[in-house]
Amino acid sequence: MSEGLKTRVAYLRGLTDGLDLGEGKEARVLQKVIELLDEMAGEIEQIKEDYEELLEYAEAIDEDLTDMEEDFYDDEDDDEDDDEDDDDDDDDEDFGDSFSLECPNCHEVVVVKEDFLDQDCEIEVTCPGCGSVVLVDDEDWEEEDPDEIEEEEEEEEEEEERKEEKKKKKKEK
Repeated sequence: MSEGLKTRVAYLRGLTDGLDLGEGKEARVLQKVIELLDEMAGEIEQIKEDYEELLEYAEAIDEDLTDMEEDFYDDEDDDEDDDEDDDDDDDDEDFGDSFSLECPNCHEVVVVKEDFLDQDCEIEVTCPGCGSVVLVDDEDWEEEDPDEIEEEEEEEEEEEERKEEKKKKKKEK
């Protein structure tokens, strides 16, 4: 449309030149109005060019931002998937000379080195997330049967599943 404006201003200039109005006051006013229209058409053309350049720049920024969001949220989703997988595999993880405990309050996994427990005094292990006591070492833990611990964990899981089923049934009612 700016080309249309420039063309129309040029047409008006041609008309006034063709009318041969002379050097009167009306001719000078008309000449100044046409010059003003020509300047305005040029400014509008420059504004449109600047606008198109800014629009392209904003679209490029938007595309870059979209790519960054996808990368960030995909990584975050992957981390969440990894965390879920880690929760399932906690029993299978090899902690070397340490073992892990889950905090009963915030469910954060706390890793404790076995040599930390070789001290002669009573030891309390606290959760770094919520500060609650996760383990109190009264030297009886080494005598526990791993099979019994596993059975207790399975019973706890079954109890949790029963509770969830009850909640689902209540919601359905």
